[in-house]
Amino acid sequence: MTSDEKLAGVHPHERQVRFQQLEFYAFIHFTVNTFTDKEWGDGTESPEIFCPEKLDAEQWVRAVSSAGMKGLILTCKHHDGFCLWQSRVTKHTVAASPWKNGRGDVVREVSDACRKYGIKFGVYLSPWDRNCPLYGQGKAYDDFFIEQLTELLTGYGDIFSVWFDGACGEGPDGKKQYYDWERYYSVIRRLQPGACISVCGPDIRWCGNEAGYTRAAEWSVVPEHAKDSEIVSEKSQHTDDESFRLRRVDARDADLGSRKMLENEDKLIWYPAEVNTSIRPGWFWHESENDKVRSLAELIHIYNNSVGGNATFLLNIPPTNEGLIHENDVKRLAELGEYLKKAFAENLLENAGLIADGKEISAVRNDNYDEYYIAEKGSTSAELTARWEFPVAVGNIVLKENILCGQRVESFAVEAEQDGEYTEIYSGTVIGYKRIVPLKNIRTRSVRIKITDSRTEPTLAFLGIYKGE
Repeated sequence: MTSDEKLAGVHPHERQVRFQQLEFYAFIHFTVNTFTDKEWGDGTESPEIFCPEKLDAEQWVRAVSSAGMKGLILTCKHHDGFCLWQSRVTKHTVAASPWKNGRGDVVREVSDACRKYGIKFGVYLSPWDRNCPLYGQGKAYDDFFIEQLTELLTGYGDIFSVWFDGACGEGPDGKKQYYDWERYYSVIRRLQPGACISVCGPDIRWCGNEAGYTRAAEWSVVPEHAKDSEIVSEKSQHTDDESFRLRRVDARDADLGSRKMLENEDKLIWYPAEVNTSIRPGWFWHESENDKVRSLAELIHIYNNSVGGNATFLLNIPPTNEGLIHENDVKRLAELGEYLKKAFAENLLENAGLIADGKEISAVRNDNYDEYYIAEKGSTSAELTARWEFPVAVGNIVLKENILCGQRVESFAVEAEQDGEYTEIYSGTVIGYKRIVPLKNIRTRSVRIKITDSRTEPTLAFLGIYKGE
């Protein structure tokens, strides 16, 4: 087996495929911080301050759905240790709050709303608990954490994601907690085998920043040690530092999966990236940020570079202290959803002839893995040409490899026919699960997709050429 065949031989687990197919989903940051105007709580906050009198989980989910998102991850417990459900192992929960006279359960309301509107539900549970006196005591704290994890994984239906970050601080008397990650993972695999474990976990990796920046080439096949939770923890945020939320990918991590990077790696894994950022400067709601919601243009840019760059996009939307998504955020989400519907509404390929390897093909017209194009045996390049009877305006092109066969493409180019000649109008590196090529309404009668380098015979499961304005 050649080294390229080895790279192409790494395939995703079916839960990872399902996860990547979600593409775009929401983070909801909500806890006592929402009422203290802080980003990180210290665990001493009184549950009495938690009283979102107008909490409407269905409003949250409708806002999420309007943007085209397919999932929602709730911060069931942040670093402050306050639980949005009635945990049996601590009194620091909604049961001690005035909200619904101590009988409420935010996790229940959100999970029920997600099911009602067809949105997948996921949970964030901070391993760092600044309220729990057991933190820093090793197995005693791990037992406590496992109990809370079990409550969330057994009481709220199917979970699509369990999201762990690497924050780790000191417990009482300066004691540090060394998380028993493998024990946490085994509980998740047993109770929710379909759930992906994200960031500090083996299924979905962190892109390396919280600002929405992405790499030029985001590989899904990376060295096995990339999933080392201790490495991720070291690079995670450990203090409430605003500058951390703005930093870009470390230059040392700019290339995680090219041939050159992997040539001396013995163990490889499928470990796709997630891009996580907030619709506002902070992760939690602050009244002072009501006029600082990201612009539509900025969100479109992040979407194209994440969902359209072989990653998934996790966008945080923080509810207010009333328990509602603010009207400014609701408006922006709806605008984004409308843009996405319009931008990818009409696939011009439906009315085009399509030729590859000198013959008409149809396998890439349907967006699934049941049928797909694969180049001739032994070939590491390919060329697909779409042609229309009359000129068309092209807004975006979408390319998808058949990732069930691994990630193969190293580079590609797009050419458009102009005045009877083909001109290169775009070039890129990876395709992977999905690549969006923005073409800004180029008019042409023919588009040529050239896969210029592939680890082994390149595949395409889908080609979309979408109408521009």
